[in-house]
Amino acid sequence: MSKTQLNTGSQATPLAEPATAGIDSKDTTVGSVFVSNYPPYSTWGESDVPEVHRALNESPRPDATLGLYLHIPFCRKRCKFCYFRVYTDKNSSEIDTYLNALGKEIELYSEQPAIAGRPLRFVYFGGGTPSYISVKHLTALVDRVKRAMPWDAAEEIAFECEPGTLTEKKLDAIKEIGVTRLSLGVENLNDEILAENGRAHLSKEVYRIAPWIKTLAFDQVNIDLISGMIGETWESWRETVKKTVELDPDSVTVYQLELPFNTVYSKDILGGDALPVADWKLKREWHQYAFEQFTQAGYTQASAYTVLKKDKNCQFVYRDAVWQGSDMIGTGVASFSHLSGIHFQNAPSWGDYLGNLAADSLPVYRALKPTESERLTREMILQLKLGKISPSYFKTKFNADILEIFAEAYEKLQNDGMLRVNAGSDEIQLTQRGLLQVDSLLPTFYAPEYQNTRYT
Repeated sequence: MSKTQLNTGSQATPLAEPATAGIDSKDTTVGSVFVSNYPPYSTWGESDVPEVHRALNESPRPDATLGLYLHIPFCRKRCKFCYFRVYTDKNSSEIDTYLNALGKEIELYSEQPAIAGRPLRFVYFGGGTPSYISVKHLTALVDRVKRAMPWDAAEEIAFECEPGTLTEKKLDAIKEIGVTRLSLGVENLNDEILAENGRAHLSKEVYRIAPWIKTLAFDQVNIDLISGMIGETWESWRETVKKTVELDPDSVTVYQLELPFNTVYSKDILGGDALPVADWKLKREWHQYAFEQFTQAGYTQASAYTVLKKDKNCQFVYRDAVWQGSDMIGTGVASFSHLSGIHFQNAPSWGDYLGNLAADSLPVYRALKPTESERLTREMILQLKLGKISPSYFKTKFNADILEIFAEAYEKLQNDGMLRVNAGSDEIQLTQRGLLQVDSLLPTFYAPEYQNTRYT
């Protein structure tokens, strides 16, 4: 799972939950905290779907870059904290059917006036588990997609992996299709914690694949970790961080465990089970400890979640482009897209997704055409996750003074010690304390009508 790329992160939709769940609570309660878009998904609907088709039939914005997301929704197991649209029960024939539909969807998009002939700046394979599918399936999909939307000149091709699904042959194929950033969903390096949380892999599989990955010399190898998995202790977390440093990845992404409504763990809690879930204070302490250790090992902090090797040219093109309002076509069941300022999502069920494409129809399910003010808010709150923003960026792009529009919110967060407004240097910078809980701060900027809406 990689919420940063996402991305978010991954693109599939969870069930509805309050936008502000857990913000004022020390305990980790059931509900979503991570913010991946604005306005909240629950405000999207069928009424704006015609806007999507209008945008597809018009010329693109002259300054807009384009990216492609491919959702591969298959996994060996469902993690107990997972809320994404994934399937663990599909056979090879069903996977083949899905990938054929995915290829067809991309072909249909490539024929639309807003997409046709545009170069791709980035491509992102997310899930689910993209590395779950066979080499045969992967190469057939890529060959078909690249005929419709070539990506040889793309700045970034990112690919999510679950360690236990990788073989030497599969890694060769992933490298061959042009992947520049390989992202490993390690999450933890303690086998008891991995098993308790429902992960399909064990730590030995991470070490089995490490030499192959090093030999292939990907441009960037990223490792994902999660602070606060069930069963975590200070001792186990220190060991995971130490072992991650020893693995020597180019970048590391650290998330804090949350419990959206439709996870196995959340259903257990709502059913009355008492689970030993770390509170937010402890998870943030673990997160901070990890970043301190990575900094000592030669990494530099690049966002609320990521550290990069100081001597390595690491990049997250997908993340930065999406957070700056780039056009992105999200393909696959339940995937999210953004085009010409309009947000939309694919059909969230297997049958509806495949049925639409069997009828030669794009599987658009719901959409939202945000106002200019909402577009401004979206970019601002997402970019705050980087740790600092420049008011002049928003003045240039939106002709808006964010320090004036959001004066009350910025004053509150500054008084609370979450950020500093450095007007003389054109910078708003989160403190380390603010960075560690940035997602819980972002609803401060929501318009009144969204303050208590369900997020999804």
